[in-house]
Amino acid sequence: MIRSDLTEKLLDIKREKGWTWKYICDQIGGFSPVLLVGALLGQHKLTKPQAAKAGELFGLDKAETAMLNEVPMRGADAVMPPTDPLIYRFYELVLVNGPAWKALIEEEFGDGIMSAIDFDMQMERLPDPKGDRVKITMSGKFLPFKYYGATGNVPAYGYKEE
Repeated sequence: MIRSDLTEKLLDIKREKGWTWKYICDQIGGFSPVLLVGALLGQHKLTKPQAAKAGELFGLDKAETAMLNEVPMRGADAVMPPTDPLIYRFYELVLVNGPAWKALIEEEFGDGIMSAIDFDMQMERLPDPKGDRVKITMSGKFLPFKYYGATGNVPAYGYKEE
């Protein structure tokens, strides 16, 4: 079995049982729902105890349960640009706003990146009379670029210079 087969099996069971992602996340626990759902969709790994809970919940065999604890090939099946309209809108957000985000982060922090590994994300629904809104909050550690070979008074890292 390959990981995409396991993802399809999990989605089939979810449909057959009529489970919500909230129910599944409550049963497994330990991570943000974004990360847990991502793991079940094959983009993250679960810890061994979480994989065991998921295996029991979904009735998986030993090999399938173990696969949930393996480091995945993240983004392996992604099509660029994305074709799904909702996922495409995130891509569009980065294309349109990415240069501004980059400029503002660099002005505030210096030369570096926002980590997608030391990272947190929450999603919530905000009621609005004109139509409910989706609020996504992302928080990533700032990682300054290392200037290799720096000597003397030249900074070794790209933190913001005062």
